[in-house]
Amino acid sequence: MTTSPRKLDLGLAREVVGMSLPLMGTMAGNLLMMLVDRICLAQYSSDTLAASGPAVFTAMTVITFLTTTTNLSRSCVAQAFGRSGEPAARAEGVLGMLIAAGLGVILLSLSPLLGMIPSLSDRPPAIRALESSFLELSTLFGAVMVLNVSMSAYFNGIGKTKVSLYVGLLGQVVAALAIYGLVFGRFGLPELGMRGSALGTLVGSASMLVCYVWQLPRGFLRDGLRHWTDAGRAALRAQVGLRLRRGFASGTAAGMDELGNTSFVWLAAVLGPIALTANNVNLTLNYLAIIPIIGLGIGCSVLCSNAIGRNDYDQIPPILKVTLFIEGAYVLIVSLAQVLAPTILLQPFGLSSDSQILSSAVDTTRVLWTYSASFVFSMTGAAVLEGFGMTRFILVTRIGLMWGLSLPLIYLATHHNAGDPAWLPRIWIIGSVFEFAIGCVYFWNIRQAIRKRLNFLQVQHAT
Repeated sequence: MTTSPRKLDLGLAREVVGMSLPLMGTMAGNLLMMLVDRICLAQYSSDTLAASGPAVFTAMTVITFLTTTTNLSRSCVAQAFGRSGEPAARAEGVLGMLIAAGLGVILLSLSPLLGMIPSLSDRPPAIRALESSFLELSTLFGAVMVLNVSMSAYFNGIGKTKVSLYVGLLGQVVAALAIYGLVFGRFGLPELGMRGSALGTLVGSASMLVCYVWQLPRGFLRDGLRHWTDAGRAALRAQVGLRLRRGFASGTAAGMDELGNTSFVWLAAVLGPIALTANNVNLTLNYLAIIPIIGLGIGCSVLCSNAIGRNDYDQIPPILKVTLFIEGAYVLIVSLAQVLAPTILLQPFGLSSDSQILSSAVDTTRVLWTYSASFVFSMTGAAVLEGFGMTRFILVTRIGLMWGLSLPLIYLATHHNAGDPAWLPRIWIIGSVFEFAIGCVYFWNIRQAIRKRLNFLQVQHAT
């Protein structure tokens, strides 16, 4: 009686880690490509460096909305896989790819509109021209990214996360080489500067698309289309409508989160150039720290969605407990490094020449653990709630606590202490407190969803 639960916990731990490790690797690859892109544009010219921030942020805000909308397919596939196995998951995966293709076409049609956005700013004409050229091309790689997400959603939903890892890493390497070659004119490629960054990203994304298509099982598209043809137009319309309603809420929540994080950066800048530089460094450290948490949260979501699909709601609490235990152990190790050895973590950023910036960065690094610990609950909670299809609740909670309370308090703190870098660690703590509050609300709702055996990703045919 005492050994069975322990074996179950160890088995779950292996399952969670096995599901999540490849996802962590995929995200690490994304970080590599992002760093290569920023370094290339920074080295190419001061104009491309200045244009890259607004252009990349604008493009990724739009693309993130569509990719997150598409990524709801992962939970639908995972539920179907848990309920009826791979054939049902294949049908859900095909539907996700069809929806992604439609969203990709919509994104392509927005190219002229996105190219006009820089004209609304008062930045120099040369900078605006670079931004416009990037934004017009961003719809090309963005449309391919949306398709890629729909395919990775299928593989992740059936537990084949290693496919996403291998395809993702290959694509990131290809993109990094293509960006370098097209920005600077290396490897016999034309020198395109800012446009080279966008086209290099397109090359990497296209290579991933080819690999995903190659990895799809034989007859994948045929079997999926046959399922929806047999189901009839009414069933197809109902499922597409459900996907879009839940997906748009999820995409909007991700977009609001992205905008919130960007607002945090601008608010930190109010504390002065010292705080701005120190914050930029700590943003990178923080992102590196939370990558495994994101991977573990997604892996947990897939396993919970499998359980929901087979109506085994009693299995969800053990999955959550094991995931939180692993995430907690990881955060403890990272937190000790941040608190006890901040100067070692900051050494690669070359801050030793300015003692004021280094001091501010060290003080901030020592409180980063508060965000990592809070992010465990908000990230994991949101991922699992998505498995239930409760994306509207995620959106409302994020808007209410982040935009209604957290950011206004940070705004007041920065504007009442403008130019004082000592407040940088304090606004990180404010943000962490509300991130923890968001996580608590998410977990409270997960408990209610388990108790009531909710599933908002199933079409209610009676209505």
